[in-house]
Amino acid sequence: MKKPLWTPSKETIKEANITRFIGEINQQHSLKIQSYDPLYRWSVDQSEAFWRAIWEFGGIKASRKSDTVIDSPGRFPGTNWFKGARLNFAENLLKVRDDHPAFIFRNEAGKRMSLTYAELYEAVARLVRPLREAGIVPGDRIVAYMPNLMETAIAMLAATSLGALWSSCGTELGPSAVLDRFGQLEPKVLFTVAEYPYRGKNFNVLDRVKMIAEGIPLLEKIIVVPYMAEKPDISGIAHSVLYYDFVSREKNLEIQFEQLPFDHPAYIMFSSGTTGKPKCMVQGAGGVLINHLKELILHTDLKSRDRIFYITTPSWMMWNWLLSGLSTGATLVLYDGNPGYPDWRALWEIVQKEKITIFGCSASYINMLKGAGAKPGKVYDLSALREISQTGSSLSSEGFDYVYREIKADLHLNSISGGTDINGCFAAGTPVQPVYAGELQGPALGMKVKAYNEKGEGVVDQQGELVCEAPAPSMPLYFWKDPEGKRYREAYFRDYPDVWRHGDWIIIHSDTGGITFSGRSDYTLKPSGVRIGAAEIYNVVEGLKEVADSLVVGQDWKGDQRVILFVKLAADFQLTEDLKNKIKKAITREASPRHAPAIILEAPDIPYTFNMKKVESAVTNLIHGRPVTNREVLVNPESLDFYQKILPRLQQE
Repeated sequence: MKKPLWTPSKETIKEANITRFIGEINQQHSLKIQSYDPLYRWSVDQSEAFWRAIWEFGGIKASRKSDTVIDSPGRFPGTNWFKGARLNFAENLLKVRDDHPAFIFRNEAGKRMSLTYAELYEAVARLVRPLREAGIVPGDRIVAYMPNLMETAIAMLAATSLGALWSSCGTELGPSAVLDRFGQLEPKVLFTVAEYPYRGKNFNVLDRVKMIAEGIPLLEKIIVVPYMAEKPDISGIAHSVLYYDFVSREKNLEIQFEQLPFDHPAYIMFSSGTTGKPKCMVQGAGGVLINHLKELILHTDLKSRDRIFYITTPSWMMWNWLLSGLSTGATLVLYDGNPGYPDWRALWEIVQKEKITIFGCSASYINMLKGAGAKPGKVYDLSALREISQTGSSLSSEGFDYVYREIKADLHLNSISGGTDINGCFAAGTPVQPVYAGELQGPALGMKVKAYNEKGEGVVDQQGELVCEAPAPSMPLYFWKDPEGKRYREAYFRDYPDVWRHGDWIIIHSDTGGITFSGRSDYTLKPSGVRIGAAEIYNVVEGLKEVADSLVVGQDWKGDQRVILFVKLAADFQLTEDLKNKIKKAITREASPRHAPAIILEAPDIPYTFNMKKVESAVTNLIHGRPVTNREVLVNPESLDFYQKILPRLQQE
C-alpha cells in the first residue's frame, strides 16, 4: 500500500475552488459527485456540459455566447468549439480594474517594480491607440524578442485586444533561432530591448535585433523597450522607436476590444526546434482561455488573493499560462535573470519577501537545489507558500521527497505535464487529492487520456503511449502555412486514427489513479532490441544523493546499441569506481539489468531547451559524429562542447 507524501486537510478541501465547482455542477445537473475521480469521468463523458460549466465558472466575458459547445465532436482533428460566440482574449485578462497589484517585477540585479490592475489597463490602452493608428488589424502578427518584463505582457495584451496574433521569444535565443520562428510569420511589429542582465553581466542585443530585422523585410515597426538604460542608442536599426516615445500620452483611454470568433487565433507557439525548423502551432483565443481558466482555477486553485510566481521566459508556454492568471485577479510575480544566480538562495529571498503563495519551477530547478544541498525551508520563512507547481520534465520520487523534506512538509506539490502543443496539461493535480512520490495526481479534467500499448489498446500499470481519445479546446487550430493540414495530422494522428498521440511514455496507476511519466516515446533506447524509456533511468539515478542531474543516450556499437549515462554530480562528490558500481546496482535493482549503462561518465552540465526539456537528441548526434545545427534553441549551448570532445574516447572504449 503506497503511503502519500501529503494529504489535504479538511479545511484545504473545503476552501478549494474545485470543491465549489463540484457543488455548482451537482446542483445544476442533479449529480452526487463527492471527489475527483467521478468528476473527471463526468468531464470526459459529458464534455459539452463540462466545458459549458467551465465557461460559466470561469466568468468568461463575451459579447455573444454560443448555443453549441461542440460542433462535429467526431471530427478529430477539426472539431469546432462554441461556434457563433464572440469575445476578446485580452478583455478577459483585463476584467479586473482595481488597485490590487497585477504584476510585481523582480530581476537578478535587484530591480523591483509593480503595477496595479488599474495601471495595467491604462498601460495597455496607451499602447493599443498607436498600434491601431499604425494600421494593425485582426490577423496581423505582432512578435516580441523580449525578457520577462511587464512591458512584454502589456504588448501581448495590446496585440490580442486588436485581434492580432502574438508570438514571443526570450532574448536568450540567438538570432538564427529567432528567425527560424519569426521569419515564417511575416510580422508587422517587433517588440524588443537593447540589453538585459544574466548571471551578473549585461548583454547588448541590438546587433541581434538588427540581424532579425534585416531577415524579416515586412517589419514595419521595431519598438525598443528601455530596460538597463533609459535612452539606448537605436539609431542603427531601421523603423525603430523607443517604447515610451511610441505609446500615447493621453490618460483615461478606453480600449475597444475587437469582438472575434471563439476560434480566432491568439497565439502562435513553436516546437522546441531540436530536430529541425520549429513547427508553428496556431492556437485559438477561446480555446487557450477556457483551458487556462480550468487549469488555473481548478487544478492550481488560483485565487485573487494569491501571489503566483513561475520561473519562465517568453520562449516557454508557461509564460502564456502564467499571464492567463490575470483573469483571476491574482498577483503575478515576473522574474528576469538566472534563477541560480548568484546561488540557490536568489529566488527564495523573493518567495519570502513577496510572500509568494504558489511557486512554479521545473524538475531541473529542483534537482539543482538538491544537488547544491539547499534547505530553503530551514533558511527562509515560507509560511505563505501553499503550493509548488512543477513541470518541464518528469520529477523523480526522490525529487518529490526532497520537496517535502527540505522545502515544506505541508504544501501541495502539483506536478503537471502537457505541452506547448496544447498550451496546457494532459495530467495535473488538485488540492483535494493526496500526493504520491513520482506521480502526477491524475489526468486533467476534460482530457480523455489513456496509455496505449503497441496494439493500440488502453492499459494500466504498464508503460504505454500517452494518447488523448477526444478533442479539447486548446489543441492547435492548424500549423502555420500548412493549408491541407498534412503536417498537423502527421505530428499527432499518424499512428492512431482519430486519436492524439502526444509522444510521451506514461504509466497510469490503478491503485492511486496517478500518472508517472517515463520520457519521450520519440526518443527510446533499444539495447538488444528492448525498448527502454530514458526517464526510467533518470528516476533511479537522480534519486541518489551523489547525482544532481543526468542524461542517458544510446550509442550504436558493434551491431547493437549500448547505453551511455552522463552524470552531473552533486557538490563535494566524485565519480569513483565505487560510485559507478552503486549507480549500476541501483538501476539494475530498481529498473532492470537491461537498463544498466555500459559506460558512466561525469559531465559538467546537462543540455536543456528553453522549455526545460533534456536534449538527448543533440548529444546522440554528437557521439555519432553528426553535427548539431540548432544550438541556439538550448538554454546552455556551451554544454555541448564537452560531449563533442568526448567522441574519440567513446569510439575506443
